[in-house]
Amino acid sequence: MKIDKKIKSADEIKDMVRALKKTGKISVLSVGIFDILHPGIIRHLQRAKKQGDILIAAVIRNGDVKKGPERPIFDEQLRLENAASIEFVDFVCLVDNKKSLECVKKIKPDIFARGESLKKRDEQAMKMLEKEEKSIKSSGCEIYATGNISSSTNIINQFLDLYSAETKKYLSKMREKYGAAEIIKKINGLQDMKVLVIGDGIIDEYHYCESMRRSSKEPLVVNRYLRKEVFAGGAFAAANHMAGICNEVKLLSVLGEKESREKFIRRHLNKNIKPDFFYRKDSTTIIKRRYLEDYRSRKLFEICYMDKGDISKKEEDAVLKYLRKEVSKYDLVLALDFGHGLLTEKIIRFLEKKAKFLAVNAQTNSANTGFNMITKYKKVDFGCLTELEARLSCHDEYGSIENVIKNLAGQLNTKNIIMTRGKYGSMGFNSGSGFEYTPALSSKVVDMVGAGDAFFSFAAPCAAKKMPMDIVSFVGNVAGAIAVGIVCNKEPVSKNKLLEFINTLLA
Repeated sequence: MKIDKKIKSADEIKDMVRALKKTGKISVLSVGIFDILHPGIIRHLQRAKKQGDILIAAVIRNGDVKKGPERPIFDEQLRLENAASIEFVDFVCLVDNKKSLECVKKIKPDIFARGESLKKRDEQAMKMLEKEEKSIKSSGCEIYATGNISSSTNIINQFLDLYSAETKKYLSKMREKYGAAEIIKKINGLQDMKVLVIGDGIIDEYHYCESMRRSSKEPLVVNRYLRKEVFAGGAFAAANHMAGICNEVKLLSVLGEKESREKFIRRHLNKNIKPDFFYRKDSTTIIKRRYLEDYRSRKLFEICYMDKGDISKKEEDAVLKYLRKEVSKYDLVLALDFGHGLLTEKIIRFLEKKAKFLAVNAQTNSANTGFNMITKYKKVDFGCLTELEARLSCHDEYGSIENVIKNLAGQLNTKNIIMTRGKYGSMGFNSGSGFEYTPALSSKVVDMVGAGDAFFSFAAPCAAKKMPMDIVSFVGNVAGAIAVGIVCNKEPVSKNKLLEFINTLLA
């Protein structure tokens, strides 16, 4: 059969399987990425084919592949053709796989053929997988293990130059010192941590346009409006990141009284987040509206809707009253200070005194350049900021990064601090163990917006659990690497993606 004749939609395959059952023929389904065909995959499919009459290869969509850097290597259409080119594969289809094995439940084959690589997961993922397999069996589908197959991930890591020699050396060191299993175990140990996220919530809007021509009357380029996307950013996004690894997350933020967007915000928060909102009089919730050229998603300009200055004394008193009752309940307070007025001096002093573990990310942005320095905090347990923010805080443009970060740690009276450096990775400092350099772990950037928040959201709880600085920095960099592959805050960095990425890096 010609390759293009083998490629069907998931719905067509579902109907086909139903029809086969009526004729007594047995359908076998294998689910995979089919990025690189190698002897292990061929052997797996050969064994699967022997179990029935029709073999179907379900190819996972690009967006649902959770295998870490640069995966998938090939686009989904090429991967469909890859699987269809195998002679004994009868049909192929493209499937969603946001939840593990959801496509098996949808298609309902007689037999689901899995390779042993599916079982090489961390303990929590194993439990989830076993639960999914029980559900599959209860629907009348038999599960057949084809045996141990070699991993595409190992082949890719070994033979393809995804990273520089320096980064490979770093990953080799982490592999030998800890390994994926130990780091994953530590991350799973964060689930019982109680976290309070406090900070400026932001609505991120992306408005896509296409360029037309220069105006005949003004010296400007006219753009045609196409569409928009809206995301829950700032402290909202950080809370969503945290909710993936910690079971109990409280969110404290300020909305605008005039235009709160509260329904949208609540709808876009993870179910295990308990939000408590305060309202700023005669104001709107902060909106950052960015206009992008659609073809390459390049940002053209931005308009911000926000009040400048601190919240009113009445609003400040209400927040402080709330914190006096609540803050002692939490193991970690995550403060996201974008300089938009929520974290006043009184609130900062209270958190420094009463929080069990205070993690701070104070940002310099277009609304506060030079005025929102992390040095307004006098005592933090963990600080995280960019190199530019660190240099501005220390008034040191050209000094060594080691001197800057050590100086800043002294000013913040902290034992733990990390400076993020974009494509150069990060530099962490612990007063006991010293400096820890971690290279950037992403080679493809879709969007930088929100990546720093993701880094901070995953690094801070690791620091609160007193993990070594090299693990804290590694986990933060993994989260950042995943985040730059996501448009703005379209979705949080999920725990599954984080763990899959770590497995891939340290395979």
